[in-house]
Amino acid sequence: MTPKAVYWDMDGTLIDSEPLHERALTTVLKSLGITPPDDLHDRVVGIAAVPVYEMLRDEFGLKLPFDDWILRKYVYYMEHIATLKPRAGAVEVYRDLRAQGVPLAVVSNSDRLIVEANLRVIGVDRPGLKSVTRNDVRNGKPDPEPFLRAAWLTGVDPAETYVVEDSHAGATAGVAAGMRTLFWPQQPMETPPGAIHVSSLEELRAHLGVE
Repeated sequence: MTPKAVYWDMDGTLIDSEPLHERALTTVLKSLGITPPDDLHDRVVGIAAVPVYEMLRDEFGLKLPFDDWILRKYVYYMEHIATLKPRAGAVEVYRDLRAQGVPLAVVSNSDRLIVEANLRVIGVDRPGLKSVTRNDVRNGKPDPEPFLRAAWLTGVDPAETYVVEDSHAGATAGVAAGMRTLFWPQQPMETPPGAIHVSSLEELRAHLGVE
């Protein structure tokens, strides 16, 4: 099936930003006297800020109010954002689809501040770009609402759209939205039920019909 629209996750899919998110998270926690476990980042990949904060509060005794915690994390992230690079090959596929006239949208569990900054770094911000951030919906991924909003923005039947995701939460959301979901993780990870595992850039291009 040729996609009538493609919805891209941002962090870890279009931009190789997960290591910076991890450093921001661990730096803030250590500054507060909390030693994060080695698997913390794996547990929170693709999860929105509020549920991550609630987990840190409940499991690790984080006492800082949410607004103060997220401010510290975002300050660190923004101070280092210029070091980020696109995920290898992803932006090229994105631009090839755009050149073919395929409607595109970026759908992220990050706040708009982070999404727009990332888009500028990888050079795909442009007038008319459609995006859905955590600030735009009531429920973030793994709920299907963000992807269903993208379908509404592009005016395309969800069943005729594709999702490109690197996280379990994101791929679960795409499947729940009734979209053909390509799961393209950066490290070995169990594929969510209903998603299509993609192990290489070449496979991704083939699934999306990009020469």
